[in-house]
Amino acid sequence: MLKPSMKTLKYLTLLIAVLQIQIQPNSAKTISEIRRQLNKRNLKIIRDVNSNHNNNNNNNNNIHAYQQLSIQHQPFQPQHYVKFNVNKNNSKAHSSSQPFQHGSTTPTEFSEPINRGVVNLGPYSKASRRRRSVFHVRWNPNERFIVESIENPAINSSKLAPHPRLKVSKTTKLNLNAKHYLCHDKLSPVCANKTLAFKERILKTFEKSLLESVNESNYYNVDFKPVFGDSFEEQYYPSTCLVMEAGVKVLKRKDSPFDKLQFGKLFPKQKLFRQKKNIKTCAIVSSAGSMAGSKLGRFIDSHDIVMRFNHAPTEGYEVDVGSKTTIRVVNSQVVTKPEFDFTHAPIFQNVTIAAWDPGKYNGTLEDWLTTSDYDLFTNYEIYRRRYPKSRAFLIDPHSIWRLWQSLQMFAGNRPLRKNPPSSGFIGLALLLPHCPVVDFIEYMPSTRLNGRCHYYSKEINSACTFGAWHPLAAEKLMALDMNVADDMSVFQFGILRMRRPDKLLCGFNFLGY
Repeated sequence: MLKPSMKTLKYLTLLIAVLQIQIQPNSAKTISEIRRQLNKRNLKIIRDVNSNHNNNNNNNNNIHAYQQLSIQHQPFQPQHYVKFNVNKNNSKAHSSSQPFQHGSTTPTEFSEPINRGVVNLGPYSKASRRRRSVFHVRWNPNERFIVESIENPAINSSKLAPHPRLKVSKTTKLNLNAKHYLCHDKLSPVCANKTLAFKERILKTFEKSLLESVNESNYYNVDFKPVFGDSFEEQYYPSTCLVMEAGVKVLKRKDSPFDKLQFGKLFPKQKLFRQKKNIKTCAIVSSAGSMAGSKLGRFIDSHDIVMRFNHAPTEGYEVDVGSKTTIRVVNSQVVTKPEFDFTHAPIFQNVTIAAWDPGKYNGTLEDWLTTSDYDLFTNYEIYRRRYPKSRAFLIDPHSIWRLWQSLQMFAGNRPLRKNPPSSGFIGLALLLPHCPVVDFIEYMPSTRLNGRCHYYSKEINSACTFGAWHPLAAEKLMALDMNVADDMSVFQFGILRMRRPDKLLCGFNFLGY
């Protein structure tokens, strides 16, 4: 007799549970009702435990215990999450939390926090569970050493290098002084409330940025109509699944029409990552100016895979950004423009390269070869012929636009900029299927926010953080929705943590691929 596999047992268990719910009279018909029924079994027990805990501890013991807390137990964790594709009335939930009062200092007044469309489903819901710090298990600075990289810094790393795809003024300044929210004692209640206040300011800024995307040009001929129209009600479908279903990938030799073109033979035969089974943790290092002074170099180098972008250097910045580089995601401007010197610069050698150009929304790959934004194919061919053993890939432009569709599904009825996602979000979608845990460094702005575009240049431009061409606001709100780390890790240390979703949770194909 054949033994059923674990995967088969999981599906059978899920099928039995669904059938039981359908058979029962007056049974729950929606996901939210099902979850509320499950939470009722545990709500009374949790209330009793909390009551006993409060009765058995006096104020002095509570203060002493609070001082002993590590970052993994966030002392003040309000339920403020962004999921703005659910509540169609755009109503704001009122919060009872007030800024912490310290001494005679008058606390700063903030308007209502952003809390759209999130339903409190009890102690086991995403909006109420306690999140851990990213430093909980992985990082031990006494046992980690900087991993030396074989790459060299960019030739123009010390100059004001050009910044691709930013069609904004280079004098745009940030109207937010993040230093007011910076904490030195990360475990104090004052720090917790400063973190909450900073989070609210950042989310409001992204919400405002979303509204600024109306009436923009449609250069890429984007014509997207969701499968479910405006009645998309799967509000509990994980955002990580939407990213996974976009299927961002690199082109292979067997893909049409490259299987019949001489150009297709330039694609590497190898897979994107070697020894995929040994990958446990990955770090995506943004080029944000707030990386300066972060001192996260050891933490970054402790990951199995480290992803960087374009020509961001490491030499001279090891303390803040680390020295290890596994893969670089570069856009077509970096590949094409002579100031980046893609075919000769040492920074693009001895690392895996994933280059991308969006092409038109409904264009074919044949059209992409002749109508790309920038002619990355000429320099790509020169690079591959000069370094035949290199691991330089091209990202499928169709998968880039599928990722944009995932963003639009997340945003719901709010129209996004009809421009491709940023290199950072493309890199996340490319890496997530290969890595169980992904730490995105300084993608969501932290209290180190200084208005600088990049840590290796002095240009001040807030559009690099909040977006003026890419749909950055939607990207970062979606990344925050995918985050499993606590607010202290995100907004004080600058680290988002995403986990690869279980295949059992995904696979409903809401995008219609």
